[in-house]
Amino acid sequence: MRRLTALLLAGSLPFTAAAQDAASEATRTAQAEIAKRLPLDDPRDEANATRGKLAEIADGVIIGKDGKPVWDRRPYAFLGDKKAPDTVNPSLWRQARLNAVHGLFEVVPGKIWQLRGYDISVMTIIRGKTGWIVVDPLLSEEAAAAGWKLFADTVEAKSGTLPVKAVIFSHSHSDHFGGVGGIVTPEQVKKDNIRIIAPHGFSEEATSENVLAGGAMGRRALYMFGSILPPGPAGQVDTGLGPKLSSGTIGYMEPTETVAATGGTLTIDGLAFEFLDAGGTEAPSEFVFYIPAYKALHTTEVVTHNLHNILTLRGAQVRDALHWSKVIDAMLLKWGGKAEVAMASHHWPTWGTGEVGALLTNQRDAYRYVHDRTLFLANRGATLHELADQTPEAPVQAGDFSTRGYYGTLNHDMKATYQRYFGWWDGNPANFNPLPPQQSAAKYVALAGGADKLLAAGKAAIAAGEYRWAAELLNKLVFAEPDNKAARAALASAYDQLGYQAESGAWRNYYLAAAASLRGTALDNLSGNGQSRSFVSAIPTGVFFDALATRFDAAKGAALKGTFQFVLPDSKEAVSVVVGGGVEFPRYGVTDAAPTATITIDRKTLDDVMLGQAQFPALLQSGAIRIDGDRMAFLSWFALHPPADPRFNVVVP
Repeated sequence: MRRLTALLLAGSLPFTAAAQDAASEATRTAQAEIAKRLPLDDPRDEANATRGKLAEIADGVIIGKDGKPVWDRRPYAFLGDKKAPDTVNPSLWRQARLNAVHGLFEVVPGKIWQLRGYDISVMTIIRGKTGWIVVDPLLSEEAAAAGWKLFADTVEAKSGTLPVKAVIFSHSHSDHFGGVGGIVTPEQVKKDNIRIIAPHGFSEEATSENVLAGGAMGRRALYMFGSILPPGPAGQVDTGLGPKLSSGTIGYMEPTETVAATGGTLTIDGLAFEFLDAGGTEAPSEFVFYIPAYKALHTTEVVTHNLHNILTLRGAQVRDALHWSKVIDAMLLKWGGKAEVAMASHHWPTWGTGEVGALLTNQRDAYRYVHDRTLFLANRGATLHELADQTPEAPVQAGDFSTRGYYGTLNHDMKATYQRYFGWWDGNPANFNPLPPQQSAAKYVALAGGADKLLAAGKAAIAAGEYRWAAELLNKLVFAEPDNKAARAALASAYDQLGYQAESGAWRNYYLAAAASLRGTALDNLSGNGQSRSFVSAIPTGVFFDALATRFDAAKGAALKGTFQFVLPDSKEAVSVVVGGGVEFPRYGVTDAAPTATITIDRKTLDDVMLGQAQFPALLQSGAIRIDGDRMAFLSWFALHPPADPRFNVVVP
């Protein structure tokens, strides 16, 4: 029932093998080749990433109310070295060093500032006629509050204290609204008529994302963001999109107004903002905007300094690369030649009308290349894995670092686009209903002549620098024999080299986290982001019960029939849950004339349950829940919703 975030408890596996490998000769050669063909010494990004810096938080450390750090850049001091170590792709190293620059930056003198390097995302502060307009207040309240204090101590100390007049949520991902409580309180919003402005559809998308599939997404996110890796040249260095996720409290505030799909101009604290809808690109609810008075374009997360994900490694609904490219082109047509600076929800700004135009053009072309090359090859018979492997990088990627695959990759983006059009199946009937991995693995081992021979073949592939092939072979052996320490160690070695070579921060993190899990060295007992009551209370009641239905044990409850009616007096809502044939179907807003049981419970009490602050048995004893009808039937039904273990295996059966 509870929304699981990206940082859930990580389960270490009990096998500890050899220490992490050094970079192999094949990896060193690969690193040298990419360093040779890319202009890594191009100084323009570094100049932009450091331009206008006014101040920084000492050591990049933000401490939460519990005395524990929610953000700490001290372990990343190794990024001070300009030369990349052999264990990091030199292009990713360049990106990581740029993302590591932290502080308060002046973007438009006296008008626009950004706080960068204190979360995976960026917070922007704009000077209105009488106060401040805050855009995207980071992921966590603690990080946002610390950033705001730095701004107040640096800028307001000179110009005078002004009120917050508006907060803009650029899109529906929590790293762009979760910290709002660190900037303003609900009481302030109401008392001072502070405007909370978001794109249409924001409330539903922001509070529903990951609720239904949060368990699996959260577990995979641990690998994608490297949260179970220690920082270091052989560990987590960056995500590509930003340094990492802060670990504070995720909050929420309901928008006071939304911008329609048609876009348009809003005057916010005396300042005109021109909005363009971008929903269905990086997020289902998103917009970009232009401020004519400052000639400043905010590209949100539609245009950043990397190729983005069409489908993230943690899992999500597949995005539309074609629509994405068209939205960027609309920005180019509308504001190209006007905007003198482009800034985004991640990374650093780009200054200069010509440079902004080039940024938009190149980003547009990168996403169009992803889309059109996928369909070009698919329509000639190439399948999901074939088309991605035979496609060279887009020509624009050789010269423009903003289009490189630091987060998303051409490989995965093309596979995602194929999936969007054709689904997961490649059309070959042999792949329509294959054996499950653990069953087929045992047969592959037998076919190879036994575990020893398959292990030897995997090690030979590693020695030859054929790490993808080695991973494929050794993964079969590990799935057939999960307790085979030699197989696990060899597979971890292959993952090490694949991670070292990866230009994508997400790919690197996933490979190296997988290796750490195989060795039993993955970090454990991570305290993730905690949702505030404001966030949990905003989750629609219907979504809550849909998520509850995903936990119904259909095998054990196949014979159960009944209707369980929930009445929530404080929110004036009702939900009837119809159970039968191993299916649980919630009907929001529907009451039943003859339910098996009626459960009267406040929505606030349900929030307590979602927050882990209350359990149903204790609530029954205390009288916080009233049950009319067949009480035992309700208890039997409720017992059929066991929680999932968030630490399920990923790289072993």
